[in-house]
Amino acid sequence: MKRTFWLSAGLAAGATTVVLVSRWMKKQAERMAPTNVARSARDDVMDFSKRVADSIAEGKRAMEQAERDIRADLDPPVD
Repeated sequence: MKRTFWLSAGLAAGATTVVLVSRWMKKQAERMAPTNVARSARDDVMDFSKRVADSIAEGKRAMEQAERDIRADLDPPVD
């Protein structure tokens, strides 16, 4: 009786493992398909370019503010 129980428990565990690994492998294969890899790379490049553009815009705003501050310090006061 014990042997039958442990045999069936082992078979169930093995079958469950096979199903889970099979699903995981299919998901990984789909994720690594050339179209999905290209799409992911494109999204990463677009995100990077947006961050660079935002950084440049922030730098320009900071530069303009610094220039206004310097001009305010250098311009003589109007009486």
